Amino acid sequence: MLSQFVSEAQDERIPLYPANAIPNFQKTSEVEKRDTTGTLRISLVQQPDITVYLPTRGIATGQAVVICPGGGYGILAYDKEGTDFAKWLNAKGIAGIILKYRLPNSKSNLVPHQSPLLDAKRAIRLVRANASKWNIHPNKVGIMGFSAGGHLASTLGTHFDAGDPSAKDAVERISSRPDFMILAYPVITMSKPNTHEGSRNNLIGTNPTEEMVKLYSNELQVTKETPPTFIVHATDDKGVPVENSLSFYQALKTNGVPAEMHLYPKGGHGFGLATGQGYLETWPDRLADWLKSIK
Repeated sequence: MLSQFVSEAQDERIPLYPANAIPNFQKTSEVEKRDTTGTLRISLVQQPDITVYLPTRGIATGQAVVICPGGGYGILAYDKEGTDFAKWLNAKGIAGIILKYRLPNSKSNLVPHQSPLLDAKRAIRLVRANASKWNIHPNKVGIMGFSAGGHLASTLGTHFDAGDPSAKDAVERISSRPDFMILAYPVITMSKPNTHEGSRNNLIGTNPTEEMVKLYSNELQVTKETPPTFIVHATDDKGVPVENSLSFYQALKTNGVPAEMHLYPKGGHGFGLATGQGYLETWPDRLADWLKSIK
């Protein structure tokens, strides 16, 4: 019976919100698009969800990671920066939960910049609400993000809330603070010259106010309550300058937040697991070590 449960739990897709209760949403003629040429690329997300990959109970550590694929806030690189890592985490005894979050360039958003963070908060709450069912410890739920997904993960880590105790939906009463963060070649700042223009334009527009730039420049939003963080980046990244990670690491250090950063001289942008890329492909081993070390 146990093995049957685990098998059924693999690749279980769950809507983030109850039917007809998606916040910041309006129905339009748009439909979700999936491009399967090469890696799976998802765009125009209308119904956000999580897909749950669980390890076998015999090796489960109780940790869980909500994974935010990148794609410049325009698409989601769902396989390379989602499914691949969920399966890698499972092999380490960790639940991997892929977040298919709404993208701000969809007309279905009432306020475009709000939807990704709303979905990330909801994903953390939903995992904690199902922690017992999925053999997860509710205080071992982290977030992982790649590129623009790293911006979303770092936004959650600096803009979380304790939950709404008066909410009718019990899930909304749960804290959205991740217990740890994993950021791979992340977009961090919305300030020039180091921002990623595509992510910035999609999230806050081509002519944002200074207030919006500051709000989503997450190196400026770190506090002592920001969760412990693991960062990996390549120095030769031409898409998202390494200064994004450097500034975030410095902000974590200044605020006394435990942080580990690994910088590689070569690797470019979007290397994912970095399979076949020399010693860069050992970076997930460093992550595995770190995940074992955090409390």
